[in-house]
Amino acid sequence: MKSIFPDPITQLPKADIPLEGLTAYLSQAVTHQTLYMQFEKTVELPEHEHADQIGFILEGKIDLIIAGEKRTYTKGDRYHIPAGIKHSAKIYAGYADITVFMQPDRYNVKE
Repeated sequence: MKSIFPDPITQLPKADIPLEGLTAYLSQAVTHQTLYMQFEKTVELPEHEHADQIGFILEGKIDLIIAGEKRTYTKGDRYHIPAGIKHSAKIYAGYADITVFMQPDRYNVKE
């Protein structure tokens, strides 16, 4: 799959996220992480929780269930999952976003 991200993004380190068909580039900061993610395959994420998450959808579609409420987000949408709120997701093939995790150690660099 051809990346939708320009060279400065694709030259960032890849994030170690064990999801088949996901390419994720990691920008590390002291207080948070920004991920540039592109999904080649549809994946379902089971219910979980963590620090605040903010997403900006660039392409495709994601179904999020946040605190029991289901919403569908598509290109141009944005979402916020507050810290400690249980959520799950179905991310469809072709989806791409920029996601900010307000947690500086959420993911490691892929070796």
